[in-house]
Amino acid sequence: MKIVIINYGAGNIQSIKFAVERLGYQAVLSDSEEEIRSADKVIFPGVGEASSAMSKLRETGLDKVIPTLTQPVLGICLGMQLMCTGSEEGDTIGLDIFNVDVERFRESVKVPQIQWNTINNLSSPLFNQVAEDSFIYMVHSFYAPVVEDTIATTTYGLPYSSALAKNNFYGTQFHPEKSSAVGEQILKNFLEL
Repeated sequence: MKIVIINYGAGNIQSIKFAVERLGYQAVLSDSEEEIRSADKVIFPGVGEASSAMSKLRETGLDKVIPTLTQPVLGICLGMQLMCTGSEEGDTIGLDIFNVDVERFRESVKVPQIQWNTINNLSSPLFNQVAEDSFIYMVHSFYAPVVEDTIATTTYGLPYSSALAKNNFYGTQFHPEKSSAVGEQILKNFLEL
């Protein structure tokens, strides 16, 4: 199986590569359209600020490539947020895969959320053999509200989408590569879709 981790200069890609390798697979880091399109599975990571990350995608033309992919694609953290219609962060126009706008947590909670938290309302093969209220690792200041594409929720001041899915696209707000055995199972489930 060919697994490509999109390398566009805005992701913590080594930890994801190591997590994939721990599961017994090899992953290629690439920003080549040809290589990405030929992959069996694509992982779209993201760390940092939304508007600068989108600028990097536009510079490489990947903003046009990613929404047209037909194989399973997993967006992680900022990667998931960039797959949304837009984001309050930097007034960013997103890839419009998930029909939801990303919002900033309000002052009622500490921002960013940096902690282990639970996932609930699991409704996707992405969560096979994952129990309700399993703990995952979160680091973020922005969130996607609960919408039709929500496949898992987390509560931090309010319930929000900790995972989204639409057609062949999946997104997790949390970092599966940093979420211990639960995250490993979720990553394994994605690679076996």
